[in-house]
Amino acid sequence: MSWSKLKQQLEGFLCPALVGRVEYRAPGYRYLTDKSGICYISVDKKNVLNMSDKNSFIRWYQTELEIKNDLAIQIPISGDEIEEVRKNTKGTVPEDRLIVMARSRKSSEYAKELLLAQAALSKSNFIVEANKYLSTPLEESIESKDILLNILALVDRRLGKKRILNMSEKMKLKHPIVQYFYELRRNA
Repeated sequence: MSWSKLKQQLEGFLCPALVGRVEYRAPGYRYLTDKSGICYISVDKKNVLNMSDKNSFIRWYQTELEIKNDLAIQIPISGDEIEEVRKNTKGTVPEDRLIVMARSRKSSEYAKELLLAQAALSKSNFIVEANKYLSTPLEESIESKDILLNILALVDRRLGKKRILNMSEKMKLKHPIVQYFYELRRNA
């Protein structure tokens, strides 16, 4: 789906009090998968959540290296994970090396999860998550661990006032940017 159609659909779901206040922007409209892009959500003409493809891969790699090099972080490896690496290598790798490879894979997964928790999103992530949001029920988006799905659900017109007020305890456990959009919607 093109960016303009996606933006139009997302803005069509905005609650009436936030129309004109919350905007989805992507200055590079000629977005190609092999080129980096910038995307952000702005509130009252101020960029609140920036998503850039340029730095996300570098930050992920740096985070992965920090996890691997920090001796205080112990990454437990299960037998199933070692077996999976053994199957992928077709059994030609020594046992001690299998453990190192499994630990490396797991540290990569931790690095990705850590960056997602820190809201290190990219334009390509935004497009994928926005399409996912448009095709999933509102309840699933609210309950999701994904920051972007939470934000899109909170500014949705289908979310009623009573339901918003009943969510205050759940929102205390969410990421600060999700809490920001919750307060924005609650006060709108």
